Amino acid sequence: MEKEQHEQYEYARRRIKQKKRLYFHFVLFLLGSLFLFISNNFFGIGINSDWYIWGITIWFFIFILHFIKVYITDRFMNKNWEREQIDRLVALQQKKITQLETKINEESSI
Repeated sequence: MEKEQHEQYEYARRRIKQKKRLYFHFVLFLLGSLFLFISNNFFGIGINSDWYIWGITIWFFIFILHFIKVYITDRFMNKNWEREQIDRLVALQQKKITQLETKINEESSI
């Protein structure tokens, strides 16, 4: 039972670390977007174009991908999911091996 508790603790620690990084990314995105907006509109950097909108849009898209990874992908495809997939594939391989052995035994007995 100790090993299982340790695995649960490690999983919780990793999830908290992922969420912490996501929140930091969100704050960094907000501050960075504000900086890009101010640098364009108040300091006149690239005033002839709205380059900062493209930068913010691309950064927002990257943030959304990070959000999906943390809250959707990693939530369902964790260690338990990996184990289940491995067990399923091993069972399929064992089934095929058994079928082949049965077929070989039937052919050799004929």
